[in-house]
Amino acid sequence: MNLSLRQLRIFEATARLGRLTAAADEQALSQSAASQALKELESALGYRLFSRNSRELVITDIGRDILPRVRDILINVDSLKTPYSSGVSGPFRVAASVTIASYLFPWLMAEFVERFPQVEPDLQIANTRGVIERLEKGQAHIGLIEGPASHAQLQIIPWKGDQLQVFCNPAHPLAQSGRVNVEQMAGQRWILREQGSGTREVFDRALQKVDGRVVTVMALNRQEAIKQSVKAGLGLGCLSQLAIAEELRRGELMVLQTPLELSRQLSVVVQPELCASQLVQAFIDFLAV
Repeated sequence: MNLSLRQLRIFEATARLGRLTAAADEQALSQSAASQALKELESALGYRLFSRNSRELVITDIGRDILPRVRDILINVDSLKTPYSSGVSGPFRVAASVTIASYLFPWLMAEFVERFPQVEPDLQIANTRGVIERLEKGQAHIGLIEGPASHAQLQIIPWKGDQLQVFCNPAHPLAQSGRVNVEQMAGQRWILREQGSGTREVFDRALQKVDGRVVTVMALNRQEAIKQSVKAGLGLGCLSQLAIAEELRRGELMVLQTPLELSRQLSVVVQPELCASQLVQAFIDFLAV
């Protein structure tokens, strides 16, 4: 059985990116050459890696099963480029939830790269659901998420705690008392993160626990848009304490006490087979997980 690295790379890239054209571009091949490489690989292996549905390629069950082994081969081959290094080098794709990406990741990665200067970080920002999807597709080496999650194939490791806070414009009628109870919540306009974000899931779960409800919700996928909307007096917001610390210090926003339990666990997500990667393991150790 004759296999080439080009064939394995185009298979891995197609599985990760979801499109043969994108994989061909990444690997600097023409689409016809990439398609031929896939066909040769399937012929050499004796089974189909993708099913052809109209113009789409859908990875088969057996293709999904061998994908981790193919990635292991490519990781080991790439490690030969720096035979005398610590192995902690090369491209490092991290998918992170919005709060982590904005307020924790830059400082963490700056210190990590100072320690391992041959690492080339690539940050992908998504909500918790999006981070999980990227890990499922192999589009990231590691994920950092804010919301509750479980997954049959991915390893989810608790990392550190965080606290959400409900907040308002200092001129809001509730600012004088500094609190909002369950009954009052239903009568307020809320500016919250979108469904699928860790922040929104923690808020919704906390609300359910006290049998509360919110009626009017404007869902936004940008924290800055939420903060600006609350500053403009459009309603109440709920974000991580990390996201509003500066605005609280400047007196632009005000925290409201609530009966909601809004603490949460930040977590690291990784494919079990990638724990063998020296780069991934070094980052996990760095986070002191």
